[in-house]
Amino acid sequence: MEYRLDEIDRQLLRLLQTNARASTAHLARQMNLARTTVVARIARLEQEGVIAGYGVRLGARLEQSAVRAYCGIRVQPKTATAVMQALNRFTEVEEVSAVSGQYDYMVFVRCESNEKLDALLDRIGLIDGIQQTYTSVVLSRKIDRRTTAAVSQLSGQPGEAVPA
Repeated sequence: MEYRLDEIDRQLLRLLQTNARASTAHLARQMNLARTTVVARIARLEQEGVIAGYGVRLGARLEQSAVRAYCGIRVQPKTATAVMQALNRFTEVEEVSAVSGQYDYMVFVRCESNEKLDALLDRIGLIDGIQQTYTSVVLSRKIDRRTTAAVSQLSGQPGEAVPA
């Protein structure tokens, strides 16, 4: 199924990714549109699943004070569901991605200190079904397009089909 976004949709998505708390009146002024048009566009984008939700981006102060790491995990056959359920219980686990290659999953974690990261990694290593882990601590983030990645991928020609 494909969904067509026009330039107004893409501009609206960029503005919402920059500040999802912006009022529809503010968005309408920035886009030179009627507020009711913006409300209708947002409702349509939500209904069609283009907008899946709204969230919070952590500020630089908290982001820089955290210890972040990627943990590659290899799991034993037929244990993936139980491992995912166990990982989901850790609030420090922010993302789990199934990957190809040496590991089955890459887990992104955020802790308050190196000591808490060490303790978390010990607890992860004790999960039944985990065969092997390998962890790399993030020293610094060089490029971060997470806040604009979706819109930049949708920045094709007006009316261009976008995979849904």
